[in-house]
Amino acid sequence: MIDTIRHHLPHGITLDCRSCGAPGQPLLLFLHGFPEGAFIWDGLMPAFADRWRCVAPDLRGYGHSSRPEGLNAYRPEALVQDLVALIACESPGSPAACVIAHDWGGALAWKLAIQHPAMLQRLLILNAPHPGTFLRELQHSPAQQAASQYIHYLRRPDAAERLLADGGRRLLDFFRTPQGGLPDWLTPALQARYHAHWQSSLAAACRYYAANPLRPPRGEDQKIQSLQLPDALLHTDVLTRVLWGLDDAALLPALLDGLEQWVPHLTVERLPGASHWLLHEHPTAVLRNLRQLLMTSLPKNEQSLRTTAAPEADFPLDYG
Repeated sequence: MIDTIRHHLPHGITLDCRSCGAPGQPLLLFLHGFPEGAFIWDGLMPAFADRWRCVAPDLRGYGHSSRPEGLNAYRPEALVQDLVALIACESPGSPAACVIAHDWGGALAWKLAIQHPAMLQRLLILNAPHPGTFLRELQHSPAQQAASQYIHYLRRPDAAERLLADGGRRLLDFFRTPQGGLPDWLTPALQARYHAHWQSSLAAACRYYAANPLRPPRGEDQKIQSLQLPDALLHTDVLTRVLWGLDDAALLPALLDGLEQWVPHLTVERLPGASHWLLHEHPTAVLRNLRQLLMTSLPKNEQSLRTTAAPEADFPLDYG
């Protein structure tokens, strides 16, 4: 059975979480993206509750979690602080056995693995690009630049109001198939759950984009071309598996190219015909990849990896 619990974190943020499995078991932490919520993991977590403590928070700004005012509260460094504190609450003195993350949750999970490797042993990424490859493609790939133009829309002060107009039609457009229809997995019941979620927290969720300077070039806005990220803010030795839908219209497959230079303990599985919404479309593939990752032995130098962190510094992340 899945419960809803509330964690009051030491730095003043409250996160509502979906959870199952006994406290004290090794922790699996599930992170959603935009415009999702913790409930997307409800169908997956019970499969692991016999051996694992499964926790899926509504990230800061979403659902009934804290929604602080001001854009600085939605910088990646502040958002990752929530994850560090949540792992410490759920698994005191031990790292999470695995962080499983999609989209914006994946953006934060990459940063967690890079700057706080002691907090997790494994990482499963679902269609969320590494900051190094994303920066490269935004700077040099016309195709990715075009695919990412929606970021400018989501940065608008009135983005949430526009998205919620007309019954949330523009939000549902995120899920449409190339043929223009809504996918079969987006049932009326799931649509209703999404709509209720959006009504409560979409304005705060859009601040993730407004607070972040990483965006594709457009017109006179060419700031991305001068941005540089040092290698220390890109490398992680955490054991990592990436599952990628090749038909993602917003995040193109070239974002996987060269990933191994920063992530040496890496496995990548590409799914032809799969879009951005992997968990909804291919839950069996996600389930299989997580099981395989949990059975994979950690690198032999795992103990040293857990104590070697990248420098504490903020870097921009912006994923849809």
